[in-house]
Amino acid sequence: MEGEKMDTEGKVETEKMNKAIAMAYDVQSKIIEDLTGDHFHVGFYDSSSVIPGSDVHSAQTRMIEAGLRFASVSEDPSKKPRNILDVGCGIGGSTRYLASKYGSQCKGITLSPVEAERARVLTSAQGLESQVSFEVADALNQPFADGSFDLIWCIECADHITDKTKFVHELNRVAAPGATIILLTWCHRDLSPLEQDLHPDEKKLLSQLESSIRIKWISAADYINLFKSCSLEIKYADWSPHVAPYYAEMRKITLSWKGIMAYVRHAGWRQLSIRALMMPSVFEKFKTGLFKYCILTCQKPQ
Repeated sequence: MEGEKMDTEGKVETEKMNKAIAMAYDVQSKIIEDLTGDHFHVGFYDSSSVIPGSDVHSAQTRMIEAGLRFASVSEDPSKKPRNILDVGCGIGGSTRYLASKYGSQCKGITLSPVEAERARVLTSAQGLESQVSFEVADALNQPFADGSFDLIWCIECADHITDKTKFVHELNRVAAPGATIILLTWCHRDLSPLEQDLHPDEKKLLSQLESSIRIKWISAADYINLFKSCSLEIKYADWSPHVAPYYAEMRKITLSWKGIMAYVRHAGWRQLSIRALMMPSVFEKFKTGLFKYCILTCQKPQ
């Protein structure tokens, strides 16, 4: 009985979170598209990158390419992925990019009906509707058969998922033998061997962020252990230094006249004020190492 009660509570929490995320992105997606285009994720910067404020979209496409290189996805046409899944696809920026790059069949899933419909419109405008499709679906209960995909791309979706264990198992389920899984996500810092938990002030801040931007925090070490429980060996890196410039650029864009008008038009002054107050605090804590931006990749055994 106790176990059934916990399962029920978990389902209720997940459904509540999913509804809140869908409603948030119904609005947020319109703002992000106005400001940076069809990619709803951070950009990648290195010592050779130029960082003008207008070049955020280029940094976002660099992030996709950097993720593919890190995961050693083959450029050989005979070995390219043929069936790709984009988990948490937004309005399909990454989905279309991957479809165009590899000439593959790509599917994207999102919780937001507004995002899914906008993704279809943009895909049709680019003439990719024969390759790319979108569904409103939960990443914890994906509407696909076992072993359907040979590349699974998931960028900044896992952050919002409450049941990380089920999420990782679902990625493993829909991955074909030999498939590559690429996960880019926010994590809190790893604990030292002498620590049992984060410091109280750290937990307080993460809880505040969880409420405002709906992130469920775990560490990179936690993710690695979850993948290992599926017999998947993870390749991991902390890419925080590569994404820090993105937040500086986005703060400028958000507080520009274009950014202010996008927020006012789609969400109102209150959301703009929340965003403007939150971003400096988040950026400062990001620099302290409390949370970090991580890439985790693996290849499912044949």
